[in-house]
Amino acid sequence: MRFQISIAALFMACTAGSVAFSAEQVGVRNINVFSPQRNSNLEVTVWYPSAADGEKTLVSDNQIFEGSQAFKNATIKTGQFPLVLLSHGSGSRVEGMAWIAVKLAEAGFLVAGTNHPGTTSGYSTPQDTPKIWERTEDLSNLVTSLTTDKAWVSSISQTNIGVLGFSLGGAAAMEISGLRADLDSFIRYCENHSDMMDCRWFAGGRGYVNDEAVSVPKLDLRTVDRERFEQCNRDPRIKAAVLVDPALATVIQSESIKDVTIPLTFINLGDEGKVPVAVKADELSHQISSADYVRLGGADHFSFLPVCKKDANAFLESIGELDPICSDAGLRDRAEIHQELIKTIVDTFTRTLKNGH
Repeated sequence: MRFQISIAALFMACTAGSVAFSAEQVGVRNINVFSPQRNSNLEVTVWYPSAADGEKTLVSDNQIFEGSQAFKNATIKTGQFPLVLLSHGSGSRVEGMAWIAVKLAEAGFLVAGTNHPGTTSGYSTPQDTPKIWERTEDLSNLVTSLTTDKAWVSSISQTNIGVLGFSLGGAAAMEISGLRADLDSFIRYCENHSDMMDCRWFAGGRGYVNDEAVSVPKLDLRTVDRERFEQCNRDPRIKAAVLVDPALATVIQSESIKDVTIPLTFINLGDEGKVPVAVKADELSHQISSADYVRLGGADHFSFLPVCKKDANAFLESIGELDPICSDAGLRDRAEIHQELIKTIVDTFTRTLKNGH
């Protein structure tokens, strides 16, 4: 699904420096990873168990969202840790997943995610959005880099690698696990559900480049590269996946289900009957023998975003943001929902990557 299309630059304003807090021992480091496919570097953030000897910082703290605490460039603890990859939602940034990344690192995981060019805050277009194969290539490149780089290789348990994806990132996580989307089904989905956020995005004729809104052609999904869209993007190094409100969940090729050999955990955010069709994953999960399904009531799609600050709604209204990314009226407190998500996600990866499945 599409969100945060008019507040692009805010995710880029991360506060670093002297911060007063009682942090757990989580380090954070920003690195670049070269992408041969994109012929450019990917911006990557890594969270990890540390000696807490770095600079105290808040990751993704801005005018809208509360930041998450960590120690910048701290020394990584001795040992080998399972690796969890992160893939953010459309129009967002990986820093917005810091709240769950920190908790995974506290639990003994090394966590890494990249900002996917073309579907990242400040650089996002309808034409780039369906290119899931670019996202899976980003994730595979990240695995290759971290598991061969002398700075990280001794700290990674290379047979225990998982992926956590949200929304469009959930689609990437599904595909790198072996599932494949069907373009004709996707076209029919938008014909039948033109009110869904992703379909409105394709039809809107607007994108973002260099943090500025730009006019772009409306996207006809029939022009999407069918061969690339429907190709297999499975990476056998991925051993488990957690998929939160995954895009494309209703347009998966049934024959690709047999290619899934790892445990998948699907999470939908919303009360029964209120999960948007764009991300509804219960039927798909029931077709996969190695899949579990969890639905969190009293939540919605935006509940996975960071906790909003007190005056965030007034600011969003002032800049004309249409999506209710901080309006939790009638829903449970977002921090409470996060606690449930943290338990589910950490427990899942502990079971599937640390303890075996």
